Amino acid sequence: MEFVKGDQVEVCSKEDGFLGSYFGATVLSKTPEGSYYKVKYKNLVSEKDQSKPLIEVISADELRPMPPKSLPVMFRCQDKVDALDKDGWWVGEVTAARGNMYSVYFLTTGEELQYPLYSLRRHLEWVNGDWVSSARRQQ
Repeated sequence: MEFVKGDQVEVCSKEDGFLGSYFGATVLSKTPEGSYYKVKYKNLVSEKDQSKPLIEVISADELRPMPPKSLPVMFRCQDKVDALDKDGWWVGEVTAARGNMYSVYFLTTGEELQYPLYSLRRHLEWVNGDWVSSARRQQ
């Protein structure tokens, strides 16, 4: 998929410690060779000047469009979700639900953390130009 200046995207990080996370960004430009984009993150700041947003050059295969907005839904055990934490969305699996609070297990870190419903969204994958919902595991 091609992106142009101003497009809102998510960066799918492949870095250690950030695997399985998505961070919102805006496309600033495409590099001349065409396989990289310069992006400005919405919520990450520069290490050199923390008053400025982080700007990076990212491989095209680490970008996807922003997922469609959806209303919060009640999740069940084994649903795959994204949890908003540390300025990004992290992929996990619901392990328990108590009212509007959910326990989410993160395979990449081995942690299980608690989140309110408003900090969760249904996990979607960007596959061949389409959004694909992660089906609940079959029992």
